[in-house]
Amino acid sequence: MSAVTDRAKDFWDRISPRERTLVVLAAVAAPITVAIWLGLSIKDGLTTMETRNERMRKALGVVAGMRERPPQPEDNVVATMGTDPLSLDTYLDNAAKKAGFQIKNTTPHNAVTKNGFVTNSVSFQLDSLELDKLKAFLQEVETGSKVVAVTGLKVNKSFKDKQKVSASLDVSTYSKEPPAKAEPEKKGGG
Repeated sequence: MSAVTDRAKDFWDRISPRERTLVVLAAVAAPITVAIWLGLSIKDGLTTMETRNERMRKALGVVAGMRERPPQPEDNVVATMGTDPLSLDTYLDNAAKKAGFQIKNTTPHNAVTKNGFVTNSVSFQLDSLELDKLKAFLQEVETGSKVVAVTGLKVNKSFKDKQKVSASLDVSTYSKEPPAKAEPEKKGGG
């Protein structure tokens, strides 16, 4: 330990008074600088935590508000769904008339029965149709009945006219499977 002290004394004696002042200032400034940096780092961390906590408080307030809100009545489509399927050709023609065009031909698909529901589908092509009319048509199809949905859509931009598009659509309607008919009992003697 005395060797270290002797070397420090020799160093102190060798340097000029101006250098001694600089060494003392560095010895005082270094810990102060580290303390300020450490304080600012802690403050930044606390600010970040406070911001995160504030967002969490807002989210919890939204969740609490949703819990206090009275339950909304459910839109039970299945309860109002009938056993007779909707006529898709007529439904689509009416939607097309409201949008301002006519559908030339549709290709019906075989009805599919699964899990107590019947799905009837048609496919068709719309060529050189204005985008606004296609939008109006799709909106009418989707909002006109809750048992009809666009199940496939492919839209291509026309290269001849930038304002028009061509679309391939698959539209389906859903209905409940009709109840099985009971066989009448046969009368007769045997």
